Amino acid sequence: MDVGLTHYLIISAILFSLGIYGVVTRRNAIMVLMGIELILNSANINFIAFSRYGGMQLDGQAIAVFVIILAAAEAAIALAIVLNIYQRFNTVNVDDVSKLKE
Repeated sequence: MDVGLTHYLIISAILFSLGIYGVVTRRNAIMVLMGIELILNSANINFIAFSRYGGMQLDGQAIAVFVIILAAAEAAIALAIVLNIYQRFNTVNVDDVSKLKE
């Protein structure tokens, strides 16, 4: 069996769907961040698959590395925000932090 572009796209769609499900349904801020990471990883799979099978040379790999760097920076900043929220409100539930509006 030969692995083609369709296989990569199916895996990417599954990861993207799981990421969207995690972002929409979870109340825990850490789980929301994990859902965002899944979405970014599905985009990386698409970039690399289209680079391999679409003839983009190394452009897809370069964009994927940029997305990985962006995800690492996002994770560091988001975790710092979550730690500050936990320190102030003693919870990481997104719904319970409505006091930030005041």
